[in-house]
Amino acid sequence: MTIAYACVLIAAFLPYFAVGLAKAQKGFDNHHPRAWLAKQTGWRARAHAAHLNSFEAFAPFAAGVIMAHLSHASQSHIDALAVTFIVLRIAYIGLYCFNWAKSRTVIWISALACTVALYVIT
Repeated sequence: MTIAYACVLIAAFLPYFAVGLAKAQKGFDNHHPRAWLAKQTGWRARAHAAHLNSFEAFAPFAAGVIMAHLSHASQSHIDALAVTFIVLRIAYIGLYCFNWAKSRTVIWISALACTVALYVIT
């Protein structure tokens, strides 16, 4: 398994990390988790939003890694972009939870740029 493929696996689990933050409290209703999450405010609501955004970011990233591999791009470039994407997405979740909106947007754009770069590297 390449480093980039390992990053795809990590990216697949990032949404669950984010929602785990939102749900980690006494009083979480596991019988009605979606209704409980919909009622949350503050950082827990933002962690849930980061959870949803992580799902949105996953498919293009995973496809980009696969396409870069299939086009025989430099493995070191693929790995660097994939690792950078993961680091940025972890930072994104933290920034979202702490409500640092401007910094979060910069990180989101940077992670998107990594994904786009995976499609165009040769």
